[in-house]
Order: sequence, then C-alpha cells, then structure tokens
Amino acid sequence: MSLNTIDIVVFIAYVLGLIGVAIYVSREKAGHEKDANDYFLAGNSLPWWAVGASLIAANISAEQIIGMSGSGFKIGLAIASYEWMAAITLMIIGKYCLPIFLEKKIYTMPQFLEQRFDSRVRVTMAVFWLGVYVLVNLTAILWLGALAINTITGVDLMAGMIFLGLFSVAYSLYGGLKAVAFTDIIQVVLLIFGGLFLSYTALDLIGQGNGIVAGFAALTDQAPEKFDMILAKDHPHYIDLPGLSVLVGGMWIMNLSYWGFNQYIIQRTLAAKSLEEGQKGIAFAAFLKLLMPVIVVLPGIAAVILLPELERADQAYPQLMNLMPVGLKGLVFAALVAAIVSSLASMTNSIATIFTMDLYKSDAKPRSEQHYVTVGRIVSFSALVIAMLVAKPLLGQFDQAFQYIQEFTGFFTPGIVVLFISGMFWKKTTANAGLAAAIGSFVLSIVFKYAWPTLPFMDRVGIVFLSCLAIAVVVSLFENKVQDNAVDLDGVSFKTTAGFNVSTVAVIAILIAFYSAWW
Repeated sequence: MSLNTIDIVVFIAYVLGLIGVAIYVSREKAGHEKDANDYFLAGNSLPWWAVGASLIAANISAEQIIGMSGSGFKIGLAIASYEWMAAITLMIIGKYCLPIFLEKKIYTMPQFLEQRFDSRVRVTMAVFWLGVYVLVNLTAILWLGALAINTITGVDLMAGMIFLGLFSVAYSLYGGLKAVAFTDIIQVVLLIFGGLFLSYTALDLIGQGNGIVAGFAALTDQAPEKFDMILAKDHPHYIDLPGLSVLVGGMWIMNLSYWGFNQYIIQRTLAAKSLEEGQKGIAFAAFLKLLMPVIVVLPGIAAVILLPELERADQAYPQLMNLMPVGLKGLVFAALVAAIVSSLASMTNSIATIFTMDLYKSDAKPRSEQHYVTVGRIVSFSALVIAMLVAKPLLGQFDQAFQYIQEFTGFFTPGIVVLFISGMFWKKTTANAGLAAAIGSFVLSIVFKYAWPTLPFMDRVGIVFLSCLAIAVVVSLFENKVQDNAVDLDGVSFKTTAGFNVSTVAVIAILIAFYSAWW
C-alpha cells in the first residue's frame, strides 16, 4: 500500500523542515571554524532537555520500534522490561558514572580506558566498538528502517536504505553532534506524538470505536497471555526473557553496558553544559523510557488481534501504519523515519568520533582541528556505505532482529561492564586484568552457547559477567601492581540535587506499580 498524495506532502515538509533546522543550529559565529569539540561534543553546550531528548532519539530507532513491536507480537509485554529496567539504569549511570566521565573531560569511552589502563585497552576496545557499530547496529537500523519503508510504500529495500542514509547525511554531516542533538527535539516530539496516535488508533479499532479504555480492556481479555511480565519456564519464549532474570539477572548487565559505557549513547551526556544539566537530561530520558512501551510494544500486541495472519513479526508496526487515516499516516510515517534517521546520525557521529579521536589522531603527528572534523565527516559517510552493502546478508534471514541484536551484543557486554566498573571503582584493577575480562567474555559466551544451548542468553550474560569479574580480580591480585592511573574517587562528587533524588524515587515507584500490575 502506497502513501496518499497528502501523506507524501506531509512527509516532504518534515524532511525539508528538519534539514532547515539542522543548518540553522549548525551555524558558527563569524570568524569561528568548527573544531573537534564543536563537531564531536557540540562544544559542551547541550542543555538538559537536549541531552534527554537526544538520548531517547539515539536509542529509539528501527531496531526498537520495528524490532520491539515484532517481539511484542511474538512475546508480549514482557519485552517492555528492556525499556522499563533501562529507566532505573539511567538514574544509576547519572549518579555514579557520569560524574567520573565528566571529571575526566573525555571525548570517547576508549579514551577513558587509556587514561585508566593503557593504550592497548584503548585501541582494542575502539576497534571492537567500530566493528559492532558498523556491522551490527548501523546495519540493523538501515535494514529494519528500509523494511518498514518497503512495507508501507513498496519502495525497494536498497533504495530505502540509500534514502535513509542520504537523509541522515544531509542534516548531520556538516553540523556534527550539535545538529543531531538539537534536531532530536523535533524528532522525539514527532516520535512520541505519532507513536501514541498509532497506539490510540489500534486500541480504538479493537474497542470497536469505543475508545482506548475499552480497546485496552478488550485486548487484555482476548490476548491475556501477552500481558505476562515475568515469563514462566514453560513459556515458549522463556529462553529470550527467563523469568526473574529480567529483574535480578543479566538484563542489568545489558543495560549498564548500553546506557553507561556505550559511546553511541553516553556521548550526549559528555556534551552537556555541566554535570547537573547532564543528570537532569538523564532523568528526563528515564521518564520517557517508562512511556516507550506504549509506543513500541503495545502496537505489536494489538497486531495479534488486528493482524493475526502476519508472515513476519517485524511487519507488525509497518502494517498497522497502513490502518491510519490519510494525512496522519504521513505524520506517523514521518515519526518512524525521524526515529531511524536520528539514530543513523547519532551512530555515524559516534563512529566518526571513535575512529578520529582514538585511532587516527596522534600526538606524534598533530593536525589542525579542521582536519579532524573533515576526517570525521569522511568516516561517517564511509560507515553508511559499508552498512548498506552488508545489511541484507547479515540480517535478511532473521524474524526478530531485536532479539538477534541483543544476543549478539550479549557475547561482549559482560566483559565490558567488568572492564569499566572495576576500572572506575577498584584501584587494584590492572590493564591485563581488564583485557582478560574483555576477551574472556567472548570466549566464555561462545563456550556456554554451544556447551549449554538450553541456557537462556540473559542468564548466560549474568554467569559470564560473574566469571569475568572473577578473572579480573584474580589477575589483578596476581600482578599486585600499584595502579598510578587509578580513578581518584575522593576528587569526584557523587552528590545529586533534590530534584534528581525525587526523580529516582518516582521512577522506582512507577516500576514497582507496573510489575505489580502485570506480574
């Protein structure tokens, strides 16, 4: 089903408007040229609302909207744990990790690892993250985004990927993180409005025109099995979300790695005006995460009733969009594309930052600031081209791409969390111990996956984390070296404002209410 002329006009207006805003906010004062700090960290100028909106815009993309809606169709509300548990994880990162990162005045996560350990750790992790970002995350965003466009408009998958890539380049390549972050305000507003309207429409259809309350009641009556938050062992998808592990097990490790030590995400907070502004932005993002299941999971559950004959779970959200009225369908389509291109822009900017600042830049051969900006732009464009070429071979055969991404990254996240947590909070951790944990994470994950295939991957993540932590402790104690680069926690203030503390209590209370209601 193709878009109506009015829908196309609405969509084109959005595209042109966003590019115009990006160009406007990217302007520099007369006589000033963009330097590396301007391009990669927005000149440390982001206010809290830009930080929070950009965190969500970077996070919520095709892999979230299309992928989580697909998992909502297959599994149900239990997949929302990724969103809801992320909210409390964000508050923890804001209180305990962000103060350390901002005190170190870093551009990238690998840069912090060099300050704490040595250049080997920095280069190893920089190469690893570049590989994952280009070959897993960027490809997933492009592929699922193009799949959505294909389902709605019939446009060829490769043509869809090219459009998404060129669109993201058009508004972000020149302005860098500043253009990305400030246009993310528009993207998030549109995403939330469009997503809520789609959920409203779906529930109203299920309720036969009697409103969303009647629709939600009918949905829970007709598909009660989709509203189990904690899956029992006999559930067909228990291996994806193994019961209480979503509350006390491996999901914590997944979330800490993603929200706390992932360049693609944390770069927004590194660009905040101050620590307090960064923490306000994180709290804002946490509340938005509590809302996200209504936008990205509920439509997938609704599709169980409205579109029970779907061939692929990941088609749930795009097919529901075809139920929207003329005009609003174009707006919701624009919201979906907004989520995709904002994540593409964020991802390519992070790829450019890591490559330029961690691998290319050298104190032995200094270059001008403008040179590094140019290199960053070339890397951003090149990463998109590579991702387009490998997207179909890597992801074309998967029914639930979101679950594939989670399991693949789960090979590495236990070691990454050990590397950062021990590096920040245990002064005896050595560089060799950190590397052993990082490498051990992949090796042990592979061993467990094939030697114990019935072990849910989330439980595997928890077990591998504890194993890697033990490895790091044993190696550190064996080497017994004085760590001159250890983080001086006495020089870091973990004190937070009353507003941040109240927000933390509110997030916890809301989570308790959600899990109590749908246990």
